[in-house]
Amino acid sequence: MIINIVILALVTLERLVELWLANRNTKRLLSQGAQEHAPGHYPLIVALHVAWLASLWWLAPGRPIQLSWLALFFLIEMGRIWVLATLRERWTTRIIVLPDAPLVRSGPYRFMDHPNYVVVVAEILVLPLVFGLWRMALVFTLLNGALLAVRIHEENRALGR
Repeated sequence: MIINIVILALVTLERLVELWLANRNTKRLLSQGAQEHAPGHYPLIVALHVAWLASLWWLAPGRPIQLSWLALFFLIEMGRIWVLATLRERWTTRIIVLPDAPLVRSGPYRFMDHPNYVVVVAEILVLPLVFGLWRMALVFTLLNGALLAVRIHEENRALGR
């Protein structure tokens, strides 16, 4: 049970640090003339992630850990670090576009347009599976997929794709 709490605490801490970083980057970008696009769906994304984490805190303590899924989750987190390191000060949780700034084409962006969303999909699917919560993984993956369909459409439109 203690390892479950440690895993959940680390993921929660990671999310809080990311929110701080995203807020800092958003403020900096907006001060440089960037614009936010399609903010209407953002509260739904926040609500989904809060519900996902809260559900994990409620359901996962005391459950057996599936080590193969945990290993995969740690690999996914390496992908998250790669995305953050690539985007640096341009990484946010909102759709913030700096006019005339070139699109990032290094790191994982050499291989795909939206690697951050691939990481998010994988995280939402895999972390519940670490604790054997396959129904939770399914429900949140489907909900996240619906929100990401809107998000990716709006982001592509904002980036002129």
